[in-house]
Amino acid sequence: MSMYFDLGDETLWNPSNGAGRLFMRQVEVFEAELGLPSGIGQGRYWRDPDVLEVDPVAYAEFVRGLVVWHRETRHSVILTLSEGFAATAVALARRAGIEVEMPAAGAGDVWGGVRRDVQVPGDVRASSAAVVDALDTRAREVDRWMAR
Repeated sequence: MSMYFDLGDETLWNPSNGAGRLFMRQVEVFEAELGLPSGIGQGRYWRDPDVLEVDPVAYAEFVRGLVVWHRETRHSVILTLSEGFAATAVALARRAGIEVEMPAAGAGDVWGGVRRDVQVPGDVRASSAAVVDALDTRAREVDRWMAR
């Protein structure tokens, strides 16, 4: 059994049910964290919970917000927990033809500017640019593993 993440008539991703369910549970977590809808919902076969439709406008906003949030985190554990999901979300967005720019770091910006959930001591050597580069690299790797 598997799930389908579709954009119109194109299947963007066809993961196993386990991977698809885990991804969707993480989508719910990040929708709440970001305060943004993901744009992923029931598709044309509304009675089939394994066929999901990606709304490119809403999903673009969600993924762009996720990338900025990920770049700005200052907490090593949160960064680690979110990286795999964020990379998968970016890979799916790229397959949908959504341009996901990796935000550039500001001058002197170290791990972004978010001040909540600050880990003490944090890794002050890691720049937000390094975080973004790692996310971009991971998204490209994940894309190769995502079945269509």
